[in-house]
Amino acid sequence: MGSLPVSLLVFLWLVIPLCGTEKPERPKQRNLRQRDAEFVEKYSSPSCVQGPPGSQGRDGNPGVNGIPGTPGIPGRDGVKGEKGECISERYEEPWRPNLKQCAWNSLNYGIDLGKIADCTFTKLRSDSALRVLFTGSLRLKCKTACCQRWYFTFNGAECTGPLPIESIIYLDQGSPELNSTINIHRTSSVEGLCEGVRAGLVDVGIWVGTCADYPRGDASTGWNSVSRVIIEELPK
Repeated sequence: MGSLPVSLLVFLWLVIPLCGTEKPERPKQRNLRQRDAEFVEKYSSPSCVQGPPGSQGRDGNPGVNGIPGTPGIPGRDGVKGEKGECISERYEEPWRPNLKQCAWNSLNYGIDLGKIADCTFTKLRSDSALRVLFTGSLRLKCKTACCQRWYFTFNGAECTGPLPIESIIYLDQGSPELNSTINIHRTSSVEGLCEGVRAGLVDVGIWVGTCADYPRGDASTGWNSVSRVIIEELPK
């Protein structure tokens, strides 16, 4: 009987601590699960409010140039196209008449060498031609053979496009049997076209001179009648 109480005490001493340690573990495990549930509910709930956006950051520094790429493979020639039509369009202004007349009454110019008269003309285009005409009374006399030449100049030079513009009078001799010379005044003309004269102011002159290899005679221009120079610009 004396050993029974001892055995009972030993049993209680072993059982009571085990039961005492199990009771505080259950609240601790519940507290951990509760905090996890609250954390999930706090941060995964759709009703949470988003904070205001932050200020915009500054632009970064420009980057350095990259390494140049290698040249590509040359392309092949394309298919040859069809031959096109040759169409040339050139706009030309309508031609405007451009002419001038200079006239003199009874020039009675008796010189044998030199300028008789001139007429200034404004040429509008460089690719045009000038038509010139002198009409008036001409006379040549001499006791032996003689020749005189009437011709045009343009700014002091004779026409070279293509040739000079001229007229001549040749007289073989006078009338020895009558001891006199032939003295006939006739209305004559000097006319032609000249190309290559530049645009602008042109001094057109009518001159008288000698013929090559012939003696000079006694010339007269514009006696007792009207003489005139007509200048006209024409398209080539």
